Amino acid sequence: MITIQTNDKSLFSSKTTCYGIFLEQDFSFSAELKTVAKTVFPDLQSLMQEREFTGSLLSSITVPFMVHGQPAYCIFVGVGEHNEKKIIPVEHYRRAIGRLIRIVEDLRATSLTVQLPLPKGLGLTAEELAEQTATMLMMAEYHFDEFITDKSRRVPQDIEVTIAYGSQDKKDIAAGVKKGTIIGEAVNQTRHWIDMPPFYLTPTALASKAEKIAQEWGLKFTVFNEKEVNQMGMGGLSAVSRGSDHDARFVIMEYKSGKKNAPTVALVGKGITFDSGGLSIKPANHMETMKEDMSGAAAVISTMDVLGQLKPSINVIGITPICENLPSGTATKPGDIARFYNGKTAEIKNTDAEGRLILADALSYAVKHFKPDAIVDVATLTGACSYALGPFFAGLMSEDESLVKKLQEAAVHTGDRVWRLPLHNDYKPAIRSEVADLSNIGSQKYLAGAITAAHFLQSFVNDTPWAHLDIAGVAFDVPDIPYFRPHSATGYGVRLLVDMVMHWE
Repeated sequence: MITIQTNDKSLFSSKTTCYGIFLEQDFSFSAELKTVAKTVFPDLQSLMQEREFTGSLLSSITVPFMVHGQPAYCIFVGVGEHNEKKIIPVEHYRRAIGRLIRIVEDLRATSLTVQLPLPKGLGLTAEELAEQTATMLMMAEYHFDEFITDKSRRVPQDIEVTIAYGSQDKKDIAAGVKKGTIIGEAVNQTRHWIDMPPFYLTPTALASKAEKIAQEWGLKFTVFNEKEVNQMGMGGLSAVSRGSDHDARFVIMEYKSGKKNAPTVALVGKGITFDSGGLSIKPANHMETMKEDMSGAAAVISTMDVLGQLKPSINVIGITPICENLPSGTATKPGDIARFYNGKTAEIKNTDAEGRLILADALSYAVKHFKPDAIVDVATLTGACSYALGPFFAGLMSEDESLVKKLQEAAVHTGDRVWRLPLHNDYKPAIRSEVADLSNIGSQKYLAGAITAAHFLQSFVNDTPWAHLDIAGVAFDVPDIPYFRPHSATGYGVRLLVDMVMHWE
């Protein structure tokens, strides 16, 4: 893991193996760089020109040198061009940090000092810049190698990072680093749960992790087992879990701000710890990564972990229905009808459209028992959304403009990006059933599977302001982003939800 400390002195005052500096596209060889050259390489400018290093995004040059009587490396990483506002996009900086960590790993180094750029160059405050830096350092280092026994394939597990910030405000830097570390650790926790084989991360195991977090931060914790789920009339969660030997769990975590008349926001996360598709079984190559179908629940639980530490001024409820979706002699069959917590019914035409069934119960429960001012659900819900948006944007569907704005702003702040899809009534007839209130899959003539799935969920929120995030494309194996790993989870949603809550008012 990465440990982070700060240093208000010069970059090379810290004794580390690697030193990282970020440079923008077509940078000038400033007085500061000339000072660096005196320590690293007297003719640094000519070396950069010879190697055609211009500071383009994710370009890099590594220069070996001697400092403090030992060999070291100075790593220059490009953050690219300014945008129309004459600032470097923060996402460029995030990716540059990821690139820097990959270089450090390739060098098998275990210590790094990073020169913090000036906040105004990225349109941030000093605290925001420190938070982004710490979060990205934590995220970029994550590597799921728990089951790899060949040590040569494992990346360095411990990297000590010093953030050199010079004359910037010490208090703001410290606060930002602390917050960023908390968020980064929570994202990585989420990724680890998602990456764990489903044999290890069962519904009971994930619920136990939520309970441990609630105990640590004094959150109210409630969990219902499968018998209680059935008794309460949660027919969606019951139907999906029926084919598995592992009992379902329905988890509720409550953070209370203690402030009078504080608004309440409910976060609901889909928790299918493994999705075979049930009797409507998936093809083998579509089933391989279905341990990640609990990404929404993992993100909500880890968000509650962060909020328990940062203590926002609003009340937050985290709800996660958790189960497996497996075929067996007791599994739900196509043609069965489920009755949900709010009394509505749905014909189950396809048992692989299971996420909306367990979310229907969770949304109904949130509305009835907490009467929240807003609900946001997070779910790896549809392959259709993956095809529509690919691996870089989650689908955002909502009719509440205020909630949409909050999520869009949080997406810009954090890098957990969203793209709004139309939640229009023209699509609503697609989920009508001839034998029940609803059908759990949309009629083929309407296509738009992500939107019709969202309309199904909308049937369970009444008039509560609500937004649905379909994260099927962004939760796992996102390519070409240096702070993620191939064939691994991203932890999408933690940064987004935390930022939304912390900036709610």
